[in-house]
Amino acid sequence: MVHIDYYLSTISPWCYLAGDRFERIAARHGAVIRYRPLDALQLFERTGGKPPAERHPNRIAYRAQELARWSAHLDMPLIQPTLPRLNAAPSSYAVIAAQAAQAGDIGALVQAFLRARWVEDRDISDDGVIRDVLAGAGFDPSTADKGLFVGAEQYGRNLDDAVEAGVFGLPFYIVAESGQRFWGQDRLEFLDRHLAELA
Repeated sequence: MVHIDYYLSTISPWCYLAGDRFERIAARHGAVIRYRPLDALQLFERTGGKPPAERHPNRIAYRAQELARWSAHLDMPLIQPTLPRLNAAPSSYAVIAAQAAQAGDIGALVQAFLRARWVEDRDISDDGVIRDVLAGAGFDPSTADKGLFVGAEQYGRNLDDAVEAGVFGLPFYIVAESGQRFWGQDRLEFLDRHLAELA
């Protein structure tokens, strides 16, 4: 059985645009997914990158065009949130706690948080919103509260593990058995091919 570490941020538009394509690919090949939410800004800082707002204007402009292009190509609505950059930690703790509880579809939960940010313009750092998203995805709304300590601890470990594993951007997929790394939702076709080769 193949295992894939999926490094992500619950506030990344690129993770949102991945939709459920990764989960469908993994299911087709019988792969097990380990969801590893982390702090994207700290990842950039530790691997030589810059937060989007601090990049050169040329890069910022191109990123905006690419987001619009991919949104249209995938037929996935993508708004410009009115809320400022959010703290991804609380929603990430919820994902980690839900995964530890082994009580539901973690992929659907991750996508629900991402939709809340990039389609519904909701504050996914707010406790009430987090509980509502958990419930909407079929999880116990109190999961985040119960797993707060475990979530916080694992969140930091995920960042350390990501840097050690060679991650520098998100979404990032690493096949444990082969060590092959895939950066970006636009590399999912390559991941699909690689998993077929491992069969």
